[in-house]
Amino acid sequence: MSRQGATQRDLTENPLRKPVNTLAIVPTRSSKITVLARKAYNVLLYIAQEQGIEQEVFRAPLQSILRGVDFNSNAREIVKQHLRAMVSTTVEWQSPTAGEGEAWNVAGLLAHAKVYKQRGENWVEWSFAPNIKHELLEPQRFARLRLDVISQLRRHSGVVLYEICARYRDVGLTARQPWPWWRPVLTGSPDTEDSVKQEYRFFKRDVLKLAIAEVNAVTDLDVELIEHKAGRFIADIQFRVGKKQQEALPLRHPPAPVDLSQVVRATAAGIRSEDAEALIQTHGNEAMTVGLDALLKRIANEFPEPLRDPYRYLRALLESNSATAAKKAAEGSANPPASSAAAAAALEGWTAEWVSTRRALVMAEFEALSLETQADWVERLRAHLYERGVHPSIRKRLETNGWKHPLVTGELIRFFKGADWDRPTPQELLTIAAQRGGR
Repeated sequence: MSRQGATQRDLTENPLRKPVNTLAIVPTRSSKITVLARKAYNVLLYIAQEQGIEQEVFRAPLQSILRGVDFNSNAREIVKQHLRAMVSTTVEWQSPTAGEGEAWNVAGLLAHAKVYKQRGENWVEWSFAPNIKHELLEPQRFARLRLDVISQLRRHSGVVLYEICARYRDVGLTARQPWPWWRPVLTGSPDTEDSVKQEYRFFKRDVLKLAIAEVNAVTDLDVELIEHKAGRFIADIQFRVGKKQQEALPLRHPPAPVDLSQVVRATAAGIRSEDAEALIQTHGNEAMTVGLDALLKRIANEFPEPLRDPYRYLRALLESNSATAAKKAAEGSANPPASSAAAAAALEGWTAEWVSTRRALVMAEFEALSLETQADWVERLRAHLYERGVHPSIRKRLETNGWKHPLVTGELIRFFKGADWDRPTPQELLTIAAQRGGR
């Protein structure tokens, strides 16, 4: 079978062979590697390996790399943005294990990229820098990666952790590294003056726990964090890697293209592509689809006034409208808290934290309205409080101190967002629980 025809083979026979030196790449400048860019790069690398090292340049239909791109003006700019970043972003090529693999200098993810039309179809052309091409396409040390699994991961940290742990699935332990080494590797962003001051506990809460939870939920690996102390403080970390005792799902062929459809929709609604990607990373494609549907309806309906900030509106919507019943899942969890009292206390803590965040988001949404619209809402609230016979002290505070007085704000939020504004969905509670490690 020819290398060109190999793209039709089942991926169980021919997964992506990703060189060890590409697993822990870090941008050398202020640029950031997004999760969609990393996924797209994996598809480009897979296709190039199938087409063969003898090729100088590689070509494939755009739709085989990126899904949901009809190449209108918005989509064209998004494609250009990602390809431009792959060419212009220089990265440090390094293995997670010191001394493993060849010693490379910095190089771009791609040497060049071009989008063109051929017989009415959009195609992508790309190449790799000569000093890394051989190792990329004919690697001696590599991780075997399932691209259908990677397509289900939505966090950059989750994708990277899966790729690194897949390299060590037969070893059982990843390399041990100082914990700050993992920060730019997992986030895809170079360290900054602020990030180097970050405490380990926040990195663990915001990056490590969420990445581990995603890998364990989606992939065929079981990953566990191992911490090593120097005195009283965490100095190094590594991960214990196990294989789940279950049959692997059948893989598709060829690799599924990276889904850009929701990013395209979001940019058409006036949201920056990087903001749209961040929302997808946090909430997932399905939630983004539902949120964008609601956003487009709100844009079409200009009452009480035209929407001024689509991004802020969509972000608040996604925060408050998760679709999954995670509370029931938590109640039926295989690892419930030790007692009903402990469960109730944990639930109360998660709910309080969610309500605090939700309250801030609603207030931000209200303050984003024009002063005239705010005044109209306040006037309607005044009439509403009078009709309900609310205690005179609250109505007096509204008259003398305005809607920002603590006694009034709760009434305003309830009137503005409805009686259920402070009732989190089960999925939202589980998100808080994951961030807090179940405490």
